[in-house]
Amino acid sequence: MRLFAATPVMLFMALALSGCGGGGGGGNDGGSSPSPNPVTPPVTPPPEPTYSLSGTISAADSQVVDSDTNDPTREAIGNDTFLTAQPIPNPVTIGGYVNRPGTGEPGRSQISGDIDDYFAVELLAGQRVTMLVANFDEADADLYLYTPAGEIVDFSIDTGEIESLLIAEDGDYLINAFAFTGATNYTLAIGAPASAQTLPEATSQPVSQHSSQQDIVPWEAVVKYRDNISVSSAAASARSAAVQWGMHEAAGGAGRDRLLAMQRATADPQRLKARTGNAMHKSAALANDALRARWETLQTIKRLRTDPRVEFAEPNYRIRPLLVPNDEAFALQWHYPLIALPDAWNTTTGDENMIVAVIDTGVLPSHPDLLGQFVGGYDFVRDAENAADGNGIDPNPTDPGDIQGNGSGFHGTHVSGTVVARGNNGRGVAGVAYTSKVMPLRALGTDGGTTYDLGQAIRYAAGLGNDSGTLPTRSADIINLSLGGGGFSQSLQNLLQQVRQRGIFVVAAAGNEASSAPGYPAAYEGVISVSAVDSQGRLAPYSNTGSTIDVAAPGGNSGVDLTGDGYPDGVLSTSANSSDGQLNYVYSFLNGTSMASPHVAGVIALMKSINPALSPEDFDAMLIAGSLTDDSGAPGRDNQFGYGLINANLAVNAALESIGSSPADNPRLVSSVGNLNFGATITELGITLRNAGQGELEILSIEASETWLSARPVNTDDNQLGDYTIAIDRSALTPGVYAADLVATSSVNTVSIRVFASVGGAAFASDVGVLYVLLYDPATDSTAAQFVASGRNGDYSFRFDDVTAGEYEIIAGSDKDNDLLICDAGESCGAYLTVDQPIRLTINADRVGLDFPAEFVVSLPSLQGAAHNSTTGKTFKLRPTAQDDNDPARTRQLQ
Repeated sequence: MRLFAATPVMLFMALALSGCGGGGGGGNDGGSSPSPNPVTPPVTPPPEPTYSLSGTISAADSQVVDSDTNDPTREAIGNDTFLTAQPIPNPVTIGGYVNRPGTGEPGRSQISGDIDDYFAVELLAGQRVTMLVANFDEADADLYLYTPAGEIVDFSIDTGEIESLLIAEDGDYLINAFAFTGATNYTLAIGAPASAQTLPEATSQPVSQHSSQQDIVPWEAVVKYRDNISVSSAAASARSAAVQWGMHEAAGGAGRDRLLAMQRATADPQRLKARTGNAMHKSAALANDALRARWETLQTIKRLRTDPRVEFAEPNYRIRPLLVPNDEAFALQWHYPLIALPDAWNTTTGDENMIVAVIDTGVLPSHPDLLGQFVGGYDFVRDAENAADGNGIDPNPTDPGDIQGNGSGFHGTHVSGTVVARGNNGRGVAGVAYTSKVMPLRALGTDGGTTYDLGQAIRYAAGLGNDSGTLPTRSADIINLSLGGGGFSQSLQNLLQQVRQRGIFVVAAAGNEASSAPGYPAAYEGVISVSAVDSQGRLAPYSNTGSTIDVAAPGGNSGVDLTGDGYPDGVLSTSANSSDGQLNYVYSFLNGTSMASPHVAGVIALMKSINPALSPEDFDAMLIAGSLTDDSGAPGRDNQFGYGLINANLAVNAALESIGSSPADNPRLVSSVGNLNFGATITELGITLRNAGQGELEILSIEASETWLSARPVNTDDNQLGDYTIAIDRSALTPGVYAADLVATSSVNTVSIRVFASVGGAAFASDVGVLYVLLYDPATDSTAAQFVASGRNGDYSFRFDDVTAGEYEIIAGSDKDNDLLICDAGESCGAYLTVDQPIRLTINADRVGLDFPAEFVVSLPSLQGAAHNSTTGKTFKLRPTAQDDNDPARTRQLQ
């Protein structure tokens, strides 16, 4: 029986469109005579039945594609100048492409270049504009902010994979993506910084800034020459720079860092060109001398970094005393305030002796946000080919990715990060129980796994005899199973009952088939089955339901951005990619019940950190009593949310009460969200206002800063705590982008929710570019057909005819850089039902309604430079031998 996690799907897809071949005929031998006996004609077998498949792919809300990419399939609409700037909504995620002339793949702009993309947008003070540069190791793209009058008022010109701006004032602006060198896809996100009320009190520091925004000493650079450069050669290099660029050595010396001082070059065109290269023309547009000094300093440092004799070149930063920094991307982890996790952290962040076994695809133990977070572990993938690490069972649970270098989702690393990513370390994200540990156990290879291998991994985690011949030093307290597939197995049911009898919790993902049928292993008796909700606490569209669901947790929905941060509402956690042939550590947004399950596993780890004797039976009783959840859906238990949405703070308090300890009497009003994004069409969204502590608390008032914003109670108690509907009325608003604050005042404290909405103006239909829809046949490891969909008003209809019976997966993505790879960094991607877990369809009849979303799948690098790429981790190669099925005008050549 095969098992599949969220990502062991085919990661690199070859498309070979088969054509009908002609057969040769045979005549008789020239000198022979015909047979006197009549020849019975061969019986022609009946034609093999074929079927049609069709559906609609929906572009994610608030997503727009650059109107002049390198893909020649769609007619380009130039956005290369101020006058042709492309209007965009706000908040928004944009997928784009820029290139210098003569760089990049053959396509629309390969020869002439597409140096600038301009986007016209209304921005609000406090919003952040972030650009992720996909091919940063081969190209350099910069980010500029212009006023409509043509002045540059801000910029980000680093050489890495991320550029970022913080908007100072409300107004109309032009955002410019500029190709400094090379060719690259990019993802541009405009959104709101997280509301301070969503951050835990101990980690309420801002996200790190980039060098373009940090306080630097103008006209100075810190430079280190490579060790193999002689002292005299290094000195000669410094003298050469001083002559050519007007620089001299102000401090430092041979074999160590040097402080180089620069003379202002604005009045010397030759020197300015030497320092600023392709960006020289930007100098005249800078709004003031201070901005110009910063820009010229950073441009000079950028140019110094291209000198092969230079080991590093960086600004001379001004430094000041600071508090301990917050995890950089914690503000994007909307899924934690939704379950009251920051409030639970005031009591516990876990215990280093508490072990959660993650049975999955393996892990990346050297991910910078997971260092020191693992104990023991084993690889139980028996089949060497499926294991892709050169052997079968072995003591190394490292996820090898794809040995062909074609990309890997690193699913187990993402799941593990949700449980134990290091918190409060100034890097990346935080895990639910970040002081606890994960035991990594690998039972899924490049083509999934088997129930037998899964059983061996469970046995190892529980300290039972297994095929490894070894036992862990200490068995796990909790086992997380973000996987599924196959039918009921008596062997596994018996094993899971034995594990539960040993006091070990087993938590499993309910499945992503949008089905009410039991899915295993989540449906086994004694297993905690977890369904998934989105950022509003609503059932996620892919989540399984049914009578076996016990509890719900955040799984995300990447098809929307209701949090208004400019990124899809997926679950953000540790990840990596290997699509460029190298292993690069990133943080990626994924959605699925696979993401929901580790939230619950982590919460149980918090509970057992307080009460190590807590048993699965204790947990069940608390769950049934309503002590661990916020009731969702129908009152009491229902088939969508089970007993409700997990509430980490309630769970921690229940654990305290189970040992006879009362939680501290510290009532505090909190909100389930910090920001709400209504976009251009949404009129109502929801929030939950709750008491995060113990003791009495009463809401005294809820006031809106603008008349178009209102709140009404939906399900509240006598203290006015509970669920509210937040509504906006656009009827009296003129076209534009609006922001307002909803302030809830209690008898103890006040919380504020930032609200964004847009009205009228240009009509912005969601658009993720031309989509190439692939019908993949796993039996032959090939693509059976391709459909090219241009889309209309955010919907992309597709249809495959003459499909023979069998099993297939449907995957779609854009190819903005025209490199014949879809789902590259900066490109859109989708699959039926989710990218995280494409469903294998059994086709023996016509199928309609195969609908799913596609979005720009965003992965964040570490802002400290530990990660190196923003690709999704999955790329699918198109290799047609003929013209695209439904696009006779375009022939794609072999790469």
